[in-house]
Amino acid sequence: QVQLVESGGRLVQAGGSLRLACAASGRTFSNLDLGWFRQAPGKEREFVAGIRWSGGSGYYTDSVRGRFTISRDNTKNTVYLQMNSLKTEDTALYYCAARQGLWWTTQHDAYPYWGQGTQVTVAS
Repeated sequence: QVQLVESGGRLVQAGGSLRLACAASGRTFSNLDLGWFRQAPGKEREFVAGIRWSGGSGYYTDSVRGRFTISRDNTKNTVYLQMNSLKTEDTALYYCAARQGLWWTTQHDAYPYWGQGTQVTVAS
């Protein structure tokens, strides 16, 4: 089992920045692929960014590439999402998710472990 707790969401003005954090406990953090997903009212949950257990530069959906950066700190069992140049369309409930697997995937139903979500609201 893996427990995930997100933090850092709040109301921010368009053009501003936020850093989300997701603290994990349970299984060995360094073995986990990690993803950030978001869900806006009336929309399906979508992949935002992810990072493999081995690290690296990460994976991003097109709408956030160049604005968001995912990183992980295995010494703190935490994954971060730095969000810059925020837009009103970034408003959503942001979830952290984890999985252990041989291949990378952005499919949310492949992630068995989820946090409770943190709300990001971007005002114009």
